[in-house]
Amino acid sequence: MLQRSEPGVEGLYCPPAPNPPRTRLRLLKLLATLGRNPLECWSAEFFQEPIAKVRLPLADAFLVHDPAAIKHVLVDNAANYRKDPIQRRILATGLADGLLSVEGDRWEMQRRTLAPLFARRTVASFTSAMLSAADLLTERWSKLEPPATVDVAAEMTLLTLNVLALTLFSDGIGGDLDGFRAAMNSYFGTIGRIGALDLFGVPDFVPRPGRRRLRQTLAYFENVIDAIIETRRHRLETSPGADAPADLLTLLLRALDPATGRPMSSAEVRSNILTFLSAGHETTANTLAWSAFLLSQSSDWRARVREEADRELMEAQPGLAERLVVTRAVIEEALRLYPPIAALSRMSEGADTLGTFHVRPRSLIVVAPYVLHRHRKLWERPDVFDPARFLPPSKGNIPRFAYLPFGTGPRTCIGSSFALQEATIILATLFHRFEMQLLPDASVWPVQKITLRPANGLPMRVSPRWSN
Repeated sequence: MLQRSEPGVEGLYCPPAPNPPRTRLRLLKLLATLGRNPLECWSAEFFQEPIAKVRLPLADAFLVHDPAAIKHVLVDNAANYRKDPIQRRILATGLADGLLSVEGDRWEMQRRTLAPLFARRTVASFTSAMLSAADLLTERWSKLEPPATVDVAAEMTLLTLNVLALTLFSDGIGGDLDGFRAAMNSYFGTIGRIGALDLFGVPDFVPRPGRRRLRQTLAYFENVIDAIIETRRHRLETSPGADAPADLLTLLLRALDPATGRPMSSAEVRSNILTFLSAGHETTANTLAWSAFLLSQSSDWRARVREEADRELMEAQPGLAERLVVTRAVIEEALRLYPPIAALSRMSEGADTLGTFHVRPRSLIVVAPYVLHRHRKLWERPDVFDPARFLPPSKGNIPRFAYLPFGTGPRTCIGSSFALQEATIILATLFHRFEMQLLPDASVWPVQKITLRPANGLPMRVSPRWSN
């Protein structure tokens, strides 16, 4: 099942990824592999066929990696394809009242209410906070005795949590930041498990492994977040004329649905904060970790990123992210090879047609960005790390629905511009200030636990580029 990382065509780098099995996995092996690492379930045909049909115990499943069919499912006929029970079960714990989980009128209301929080001007206003979070990390790394060995994957989770502390909770989280991070890793690792009970449609009241620990972790989050919300509400209500923190929490508590004038409930605010933590912390941290790893294996692209960073970070902050074109291309290529959300799914409500296939009601539709981004009929040298794909003019040739790191259609990730800006600025800052080398004996391997993360962390030697 394993594929070694090795030089690719013309010396380009082929990063580590599962070697797809030649034939589909039988049910028992499929269940075991799903529990270990769902990435290893994708057989070779799925990377070749536009649409494939699979018979599950209680329903048909269609694995859709044809851009036209994806557009049909997620955009043109999106009303016929709702989130399926497995995905709703995963998202229900803590996120049930948030934008990721709600449907229908509730989703439309929240989307309208939250959209201004992620407008271009608002996101750009957080550039300084993102640079400050990067400065805190570089200050700490600079105090280490070089060459220091750090787990860059763990460091990126702490860094992106600091970004959220500065942009979402600028008054602070009010507790142990490392403890909060550890609880988040446990939370998202547990809710991402898909087992036999889910595939066989066993009702949700039947206990799942890890459910008790998950409830304990969720109670911890609720207590911390509720305390932060209550403190901020009191501040806004008792001192309405005072300067409120210019962060996402203030915007969230003051946000009103433009159609009805209604604010969000406390449960909706809490669930959306957890959603922001997921999308703005876990996914961005993994994107940064994979980007750092890929650059550590490519001297050419590392030099290009560093040259750009050395130049642009010396200029004014306004427009910084837009000027980091090469760095952004590296981020986008990392998102292609290791998309944070490796698969998304829907369930058909009515009959439909996808390509040559008849889709019956209650069929499962799976669009896996991990497979889509490595599909043999959509990408040239799909397993090779080549950020040039995302530089002009090549970027304009990528089919619109062949690249979906943030989903697409009405439910596309609302915070995608925030995540891209954050990752681009931070990656440029780190490679501007540090040499980063993967340890020779490091075992780097992607594992899917809701997000796509390095299974064994990312041990690297870091040392300042310049002496003080």
